[in-house]
Amino acid sequence: MDQKEKQIHNHGHYHENTKDVLNRLSRAIGHLNKVKSMVEEGEDCSEVLIQLSAVKAALNNTGKVILKDHIEHCIVHAIEDGDHEKLSELNKAIDQFIK
Repeated sequence: MDQKEKQIHNHGHYHENTKDVLNRLSRAIGHLNKVKSMVEEGEDCSEVLIQLSAVKAALNNTGKVILKDHIEHCIVHAIEDGDHEKLSELNKAIDQFIK
C-alpha cells in the first residue's frame, strides 16, 4: 500500500480473529513443511496428496475467516465513509482467492 492509499484508508486493521488467523496460518505452514519433507524423503504420492489437501483446506478456511473479518469491519467502515470502491476491490480479491 503506497502513502496515498494509507492516507485514504482511515481505520485500523485490528480484527477480533487475528489470533485465530495466525494460528491457522501456523498450522498450514506445519502441513506444508510436512509435505516438503515427505517429498524429500520420497514418500508415497498418495500420502503427499492427502497432506496437500490438508494445506489447501487450512488456507481456504483461513481465507474465509479473513474475508468475514474484512466484510464485518473494513467494508462496513468503507460504506459508512462513502467509499464504494472498496466493494469493487473486495470483488477482485474474491475472484483471485477463488481461482
